[in-house]
Amino acid sequence: MEVIQSKLMERFTSSVFGIIKDAIRDKEKTKTKVIDLSLGSPDLPPDERVRKTLATYSEDETMYYYTLTGLERFNEAVSDYYRRRSNVELDPKTEVLQTMGSQEGLVHLPLAFCDPGDVVLTTDPSYVAYDTGIMLAHAEPYYMPLEKENDFLPDLNSVPEDVLKRAKLLILNLPGNPVPARPTREFFEEVVRFAKKHHILVLHDAAYSEYYFDGDGPISFLSTPGAKEVGIEINSLSKSFSLAGARIAYIVGNKDAIHTMKVLKSNLDYGTFAPIQEAAITALNHAEEITDRLRAIFSERHRLMTDGLSRLGWEYAPSKSGMFVWAKYPYQQLDDVAFVLKAIEQAGVAMVPGSTFGTRGKGYVRIALVQDVTLLEEAVERLGKLDLNKLVV
Repeated sequence: MEVIQSKLMERFTSSVFGIIKDAIRDKEKTKTKVIDLSLGSPDLPPDERVRKTLATYSEDETMYYYTLTGLERFNEAVSDYYRRRSNVELDPKTEVLQTMGSQEGLVHLPLAFCDPGDVVLTTDPSYVAYDTGIMLAHAEPYYMPLEKENDFLPDLNSVPEDVLKRAKLLILNLPGNPVPARPTREFFEEVVRFAKKHHILVLHDAAYSEYYFDGDGPISFLSTPGAKEVGIEINSLSKSFSLAGARIAYIVGNKDAIHTMKVLKSNLDYGTFAPIQEAAITALNHAEEITDRLRAIFSERHRLMTDGLSRLGWEYAPSKSGMFVWAKYPYQQLDDVAFVLKAIEQAGVAMVPGSTFGTRGKGYVRIALVQDVTLLEEAVERLGKLDLNKLVV
């Protein structure tokens, strides 16, 4: 029997990460260890208290049940975290919803709010999961460019009026992936005014909110006056608490939007493993101590990498946040995919081509700060030895 895929599947392509992994494997056959700065998966282990909580509850034979919408104590821990970290009050019963990682929430969310033909405002470049969700909902993306001239923040005033009439959802990600622009309170205030005027639901992806290198706390979109009237925020424990494989996150904010997502999710899954939720509660309850260490490490990595790229004559997006560096390499004779493959082949350094994240990413690479400072220093040294003549052959 011939297996025929759906027409929707024709819109999906194989991930560039598979191509990068193949190139890394080929390079390492030459006995060269590749410094992998491609995947944004934290290299730091979870805090010991978090690991012990997970182990203890996993030993409990009563923990292997369907958790459905999640433990009440998890929602309460999220609410308490937001109160302490961002001065945001959340009702744990109506304004918090657990998801199986932020990717699951991000991909399913447009299904809950967009009809076929509706417009979703997103950015170029942006995290690839946003487009996946938009496609599944048969909605249409409208890409707002992230330009150096605008501090890599989208220009909301440039969206055409005919697009605004069809727009149902605005997706923002600050600090971002791949561009680590940091939000300002003034920008978030502008977003609230914009959303109210045009009746658009705002989704802020706050996965990197704890990756700030100055100031006294993360900036939550929900801390903006009026934000809960127009928006929701999704956050994950993958990055800030090194629980990427555990797959646990949450959506918070507007209670009507949360209710809608709760109804959708009740038709999709049966909840996250209870011991993982217990570990997440421990992480949230000790967030200050855990994330202070995270910021110290990533701040040093960020400084080292950007200083190194400056010495090599590379341009990069200035930032004081995030776990990535968004860099324009100096060998523009090569497109970004070819450059990344050459960098692996010639220097043994793996990065992600910027075009993976949108057309505005051409000529850029995303560098994930997921190795210790010794390896990052070596990566800079290796990139400095790239031979332009060999690159363009």
